[in-house]
Amino acid sequence: MAINNPSAELDQRMINTLRTLAIDAVEQANSGHPGMPMGAAPMAHVLWTRFLRHNPKNPRWVNRDRFILSAGHGSMLLYALLYLTGYDISLDDLKRFRQWGSKAAGHPEYGWTPGVETTTGPLGQGFATGVGMAIAERHLAARYNQPGFPLIDHYTYAIVSDGDLMEGIASEAASLAGHLKLGKLIYLYDNNHISIEGTTDVAFTENVGARFKAYGWHVLTVDDGNDIQAIHEAIVSARSTPDQPSLIMVRTHIGYGSPNKQDTPDAHGAPLGKEEARLAKQAYGWPEDQPFWVPTEVLSQYRTQESLGPLWERQWQTLWREYQQKFPELARSLRSIWEADSPSWPDVPPFPSGQEMATRTASGRVINLIADQRPHFIGGSADLGPSNETRIKNGGDFTPDTPDGRNLHFGVREHAMGALLNGISLHGEFRVFGGTFLIFSDYMLPAMRLAALMHQPVTYVLTHDSIGVGEDGPTHQPIEQVTHLRAIPNLVLIRPADANETREAWRLAFTSQSRPVALALTRQKVPVLDADRTTGVAQGAYILEDASTGRPRCILLASGSEVHLALAARQTLEAKGIPTRVVSMPSWALFEEQSDEYRQRVIPPDVPARIAIEAASPLGWDRYVGPQGQILAMRRFGASAPGPELYRQFGFTPENIVAIAESLVASLDLDRV
Repeated sequence: MAINNPSAELDQRMINTLRTLAIDAVEQANSGHPGMPMGAAPMAHVLWTRFLRHNPKNPRWVNRDRFILSAGHGSMLLYALLYLTGYDISLDDLKRFRQWGSKAAGHPEYGWTPGVETTTGPLGQGFATGVGMAIAERHLAARYNQPGFPLIDHYTYAIVSDGDLMEGIASEAASLAGHLKLGKLIYLYDNNHISIEGTTDVAFTENVGARFKAYGWHVLTVDDGNDIQAIHEAIVSARSTPDQPSLIMVRTHIGYGSPNKQDTPDAHGAPLGKEEARLAKQAYGWPEDQPFWVPTEVLSQYRTQESLGPLWERQWQTLWREYQQKFPELARSLRSIWEADSPSWPDVPPFPSGQEMATRTASGRVINLIADQRPHFIGGSADLGPSNETRIKNGGDFTPDTPDGRNLHFGVREHAMGALLNGISLHGEFRVFGGTFLIFSDYMLPAMRLAALMHQPVTYVLTHDSIGVGEDGPTHQPIEQVTHLRAIPNLVLIRPADANETREAWRLAFTSQSRPVALALTRQKVPVLDADRTTGVAQGAYILEDASTGRPRCILLASGSEVHLALAARQTLEAKGIPTRVVSMPSWALFEEQSDEYRQRVIPPDVPARIAIEAASPLGWDRYVGPQGQILAMRRFGASAPGPELYRQFGFTPENIVAIAESLVASLDLDRV
């Protein structure tokens, strides 16, 4: 199916090449994880040489099989495979494993190393991301494949570890994958019985196979991880099961071949040591004094992929040309996403002022306007669709029987949802969003961080963004979450003040090319501002209402629903003879990207009377209010009461803002006397 099957002897030499490259790279770096590649090399070799359809000359070929090393600590196994099969990663990169500038980083990094499909390392993330990739393949195939034209027809494979299966995210993702009957999802479990603290039975004695059968997976067992024929037959069986994802439990031995460290934690996260490396090579019948040795016949056999990959892609291109002639409308739709440099913003008219609307409601309306015009816009919620207002009204539901549906039901699984969104985005065709309450973003922070690290333009719809949630109480009222999200590099948090700022926020999110965007949205209604006044969202902060004199004595800085409190306070302050500017600050990240001149124009350094107003943690606002300013924020958890009452009790009222401003201006005036 892939590389022509070599002789048993050559198979073994190819496997031992994978093992010894890992040993040598870790030894030279004096850092890394040699044991996993040593034990898992046979199954990786069988998968890559007999089943995986990919093209090293074009790692982004759209119909390639996806391979994920979820056990990312074993990265040298993947790097060796990529080098040997002809990807743009050199033997010198392997020799510089874990060093500055090497394509062989400590853990696989998407966008850094050609052929790496997703960043892995945090255990369980790769497992769950693969489920997202399988969802994307299934949805795309359902919408575009026609009889005799299997245009979208590929598998998602992964090698997963004990650690992956212990992490809760894998359980969430596996449960959903089984429910959705994702038959083109095949995972090989490196079942080596070893974790860092000892044998896995110190904390992990469950029947993994029974658990996955209960999830609806097809479970197979290979008793000997060195039996390449048994591994081959298990993958064939998995591929022959179209209505279930498959878990192949392969009994392996960590550090295989190391006479003193095999089957011990010592083989996991440290070099074998010079003497033990020599003994392991001796056990393989390998030259002991030739580090990074790749036999000529081994490299030649692996490099047959360099001709097979382009052949497979040419065959697919022939199918694609015929498809375009026979199904021009469908082909035009596909071309629009495959050939687009960036997504274009559809026609989304502004909201009329003079009404009140929760920003979650405005978001829901924008979502549907986008969906009506952009068929590759899909998403869903962690069982909170009616509250998040994330449903695409005419989109249908993605189910086992209707995989062309655009509404994804993630269930109460935020942790997995974050990683699934990454997988769908990484597949390459979709603009994808996922919704939950802002407070529950904590559950998917690891996946959000990876989205930012991988430059994936995922959108998070995070509603119920403050103590305005009200009666549900402090368990549901976010305080520190906005601060968490603002701290993630390359993630843009936008907390819009009204419906029109929300529209602008969605425009930025939908057209983003290289970073995720999180929208923090209100449950409660807020006044809709004139759209002509809210055009500064892209700058992160802007002058929403200026002082009547043109030069302010006081500046009120606010985000989200608190902007309206600032506007009301300004009216009173102006009437009291204190010229006041209101600055809406929906996104610190975007504001920090502006020029010094712009930022100082919005927040002049020579106006020290500045007050930040946000019903969240005060952390970080000091950079904007300066040493003499004040911060009105939440310095404790909320409480259970109606939202308006909570705002009064915690001082988020125009009257309190006016009192703070008068006191601040007066004290600064005294300082100048």
